[in-house]
Amino acid sequence: MDIITRVLVTGTEGYLGSLLAPELIRKGYEVVGLDTGFYKERTFYRDGETTPLTLAKDLRQIEVKDLKDVDAVVHMAELSNDPAGQLVPTITYEINHKGSVHLAELARKAGVRRFVYMSSCSVYGVSEGDDVTEQSCVSPQTAYAICKRNATAYGASPRMRFDVVLNNLAGLAWTTKEIKMTSDGAPWRPLIHGLDIARAIIAALQAPAEAIHNEVFNVGDTSQNYRVREIADVVGGVFPDCRVSFGAPGQDNRSYRVSFEKIRKHLPGFKCAWDAQRGAKQLYDLFKRIDMTKEVFECRTFTRLKQLEYLIRTQQIDPQFFWTSTGA
Repeated sequence: MDIITRVLVTGTEGYLGSLLAPELIRKGYEVVGLDTGFYKERTFYRDGETTPLTLAKDLRQIEVKDLKDVDAVVHMAELSNDPAGQLVPTITYEINHKGSVHLAELARKAGVRRFVYMSSCSVYGVSEGDDVTEQSCVSPQTAYAICKRNATAYGASPRMRFDVVLNNLAGLAWTTKEIKMTSDGAPWRPLIHGLDIARAIIAALQAPAEAIHNEVFNVGDTSQNYRVREIADVVGGVFPDCRVSFGAPGQDNRSYRVSFEKIRKHLPGFKCAWDAQRGAKQLYDLFKRIDMTKEVFECRTFTRLKQLEYLIRTQQIDPQFFWTSTGA
C-alpha cells in the first residue's frame, strides 16, 4: 500500500481548499499549497487553523520542480461555477481542461503516486428518471460543466462563496429575512458540505490503490438530493421570521438527482456527516457570531463572477487571466 505523506493541494486559497488543507494537516500530512490568488483579497472569518505554505502560481505555469518529493496531488484549482465559466469560455477551457491535463502529465513525470481530481455534478446537466450514476451519460450545459462530480457544495469557509445555492439562500434570509425565488424551485440538486468533501478526499488518499485507481466517484450522499424549493424551505425554517415564496417555472433547465452508492462501496469509511438542515444552522450561527452585514454578503470577493469581472475591469488580470505587472 502506498504511504502518502506529502500532498500538493491546488486551490488552497479557494472555498474548498481552505477547508481541506487544515484537515489534511490535522491528519498529519505535510501539505504544500498552490493558488493563483484570485480570491485571497478578503477573508470571511478567521478560525486560527494552521494553513500551508502556498506557492502563488497559475495552474498553467506549473513546472516539474514544483512537484518535487510530492506523493499525491489533490487538484481543486480551476475556474469554478457556471456563470464564471461562461465569462470567457475559451479561457475556462484553457485553465480547467488544458491546465488540468498539463498538471496530470507533470505529476506522472515527477513520479507522483496518486492524483485526486475534483470535478462537479454539473457534468450531468439535465437528467430525467432514475438517479444518475458514474456510468450515466453526461449532458453538460455550460463551458464549466463541459470541462468538469462533486455534488453542489455548501457550508462555512474562510474563503466564503455566496454564489452556491444554500449559502446564497442563507445570506438572503439573514440580510433581508426573505427568500423570494423567481422560479418554482422544481430542479433537483445534490448537496454536500465542504467538510464532507474534505473527508472524501482524505478517504481517497488513505484507500488502497486498487480501490480508487482509474475510478470516477460521485461524491455525496444519495439521501442529500433536494429540489431547490426544499433547500429554500430548510433555510427559511432555520432563519427566524424568514418569508419564503416561489415564482413561475424558470428557464434554467439543469436538474439532476445523483446516486452516491459507488463511493460507499469503494470507500466504506466515507460517510457524509452534514445535511442541509445542519449546514443552514451552521451558517445562521456564524452570521450571528460575526455580525454579518448586507455589505459583506454582497461583497464581490465572495461571488466568483463578480470578482473575476472586477479583476478584468481594473486590468489586474489580462484577457488570458494572467496577473498583470505594475512595473515598468
